[in-house]
Amino acid sequence: MKREIFVGSVGIGGNYPVSIQSMTAVPTRDVTATLNQVEALKNEECDIVRVSVPDRESLPAFAKILTKSPLPVVADIHFDAYLALRAIEAGARGIRINPGNIGSKKKLKEILNLANQANIPIRIGVNSGSIEKKYRREKGSKAEIMVKSVMDNVRFFEDNDFFNIKISLKSSNVRETVTAYRLIDKACDYPLHLGITEAGTFFSGTVKSAVGLGSLLLDGIGNTIRVSLTEEPAAEVRVAREILKATGHRVRGIEIISCPTCARTTIDLISIVKEVEKKLSGVKTDKRIVIAIMGCEVNGPGEAGEADIGIAFSKSSGFIFKKGERVEKIAPRDAVPRLIESIKDLL
Repeated sequence: MKREIFVGSVGIGGNYPVSIQSMTAVPTRDVTATLNQVEALKNEECDIVRVSVPDRESLPAFAKILTKSPLPVVADIHFDAYLALRAIEAGARGIRINPGNIGSKKKLKEILNLANQANIPIRIGVNSGSIEKKYRREKGSKAEIMVKSVMDNVRFFEDNDFFNIKISLKSSNVRETVTAYRLIDKACDYPLHLGITEAGTFFSGTVKSAVGLGSLLLDGIGNTIRVSLTEEPAAEVRVAREILKATGHRVRGIEIISCPTCARTTIDLISIVKEVEKKLSGVKTDKRIVIAIMGCEVNGPGEAGEADIGIAFSKSSGFIFKKGERVEKIAPRDAVPRLIESIKDLL
C-alpha cells in the first residue's frame, strides 16, 4: 500500500480511490476563462486541477484563481523556482516540478522548506524528454534511467526532511511508460500519478491512454491519473472516467454496453446508442447502472443478462429487459424515449 498524501481534501494513496486530474488549457492570466474550464472539469467529476504558472506576470491571476476554484489547484512549474515559491505562498494545494529543470539544489531546498511549512505535496515529475543531463549517458533503458533519476531526487527530498511526495514518470511511448511505472512501484511506497504524456488527439490519445493506464491499473498500480489529450480538458476527464470504470476502479455512474452490430441487425443501432448517450450525458448518480443496447435477440438479453436495464430488437419489435428478463415489448420507433424513461426510474 502506498503512503497517503492530500491535495486539498482529496486523498491520494492509502485506501483512497484513484482520483482524476486534468489541466486548464487557456492562458492563466485570463482568470475568467481559466475558472470556466475548472467549473467544466468539476461538472465532469474531476477531482484535482493543475494550472500552469508560466511566468511572473501570471502570479496575480493564479492567486485569484486559487480563491475561486471549486477544485483543489496544483501549480505546474518549470524552469523558475521563484514561481514555485510564490505559488506556494499564494495557497496552491500542491506543486508539480521537474527537478531536472527547476534550478540549483539550493533553490530546490527553498521549495521543499516552504512546501513543508504549507503542508502541501510536491509531485516529482520526470518525463522521458526532459531527463537531467547527468543521466542521459547512463546505461540501461530509458525507463530504468527515468526511475534512477526519480529515486535520486526522492533521496534528496528525504535528506531534506520532505516526505509529502507524489511521483510520475511519463513518456509518449506506452511500453516505456508502463515499464517505468512497474519499476518505480517496486522501488518505493510513494503514491503514483499515472499518465501517458503528449498522448495525442482524442482518438489516438484515448487508445494509448487506455492501453497504458489500463494495464497499470489492472496490476494495482496508480493512485491518481491524468489523460493528456490534444482536446478540451473536459474530454480528458470523460476518458479517464471510462478507463476507471473499465478497470473496476470507479463503480458509480451510468455504463452503456452495446453490440457491434451485424447482418442480423434491422435497425440503425449506432444512431440509437449515440442518442441515448447524448440524452444521458448530464445525468449523475452515485449508483452503478449498466444499460445494454443490443441489435438483435442473440446478443440481448442473453449476453447482456447482467445489465440493470436494456433493449434488444427483433425484425419488427423492440424488447425492454431487466436483469435478463423481458418486461415490455415496444415499437422500434419508441425505443429511445421508453428506454430513457425506464432508466430514470432507476436513478
